[in-house]
Amino acid sequence: METIQLAPGKKVYFASDFHLGAPDHRKSLIREKNVCRWLDTVKADAQVVFLCGDLFDFWFEYRQTVPKGYVRLLGKIAELSDLGIEIIIFSGNHDMWMYDYFKVELGANVYREPQQYLINGKKLMVGHGDGLGPGDYAYKFLKKIFENKLCRFLFGRIMHPNLGIFLGNTWAQNSWKKHEKEGDNYTYESPEKEILFKYCQEINAAEPHDYYVFGHRHYKLDLQVAENSRYVNLGDWIVFNSYAEFDGDDLRLLDFRA
Repeated sequence: METIQLAPGKKVYFASDFHLGAPDHRKSLIREKNVCRWLDTVKADAQVVFLCGDLFDFWFEYRQTVPKGYVRLLGKIAELSDLGIEIIIFSGNHDMWMYDYFKVELGANVYREPQQYLINGKKLMVGHGDGLGPGDYAYKFLKKIFENKLCRFLFGRIMHPNLGIFLGNTWAQNSWKKHEKEGDNYTYESPEKEILFKYCQEINAAEPHDYYVFGHRHYKLDLQVAENSRYVNLGDWIVFNSYAEFDGDDLRLLDFRA
């Protein structure tokens, strides 16, 4: 568990699900510029920035090649890192194939699984959120394949980057259309039907946390898990332009308006 003590006046920020690249270059570029404007506004008092997955609609790092584009966001992350702001990235189900590029070039630490943090005495669990909780067995099976070292090695060695990135983008767009058609994005019925909420309850029963912060759901949620425990879902930057701010005492879910 990483311990973080905030300096006076400093804060921690969280955001997720930019899905840069979707649905087309024009709309993605507008979104990317908006994300960069947000990062510009928080850099004055940010000590740590968590980017909690699906920053890109598809990302695969070849040994000598990364996907074309996204230079504004990549440059802004590098700028914040150079200013001494700690950048922590969680890869999501759309960009799980991150390796050392973000660490070496941008100074950001990258994690695939949820991590625990003790920030000013508050215990947080942070991650993207895919594949957690009960059910969703089909995706969990696919996740094992996508994360298999041999499968990743073969994809990177056999598939030419032009073809590999094309296929990845096509898969991501089809996945997005499928979810929209089935209506499982931007919907909320009750805590009992929230898989990530159930996951937080299970974890909290064994090891209590003050906050559970995840993305993935594309919906803004702030639910009480227990008397002193909350589950916060960060929403996204396609519909909500939402993020969370933690001042060392309280965590708030906010919207960004440029």
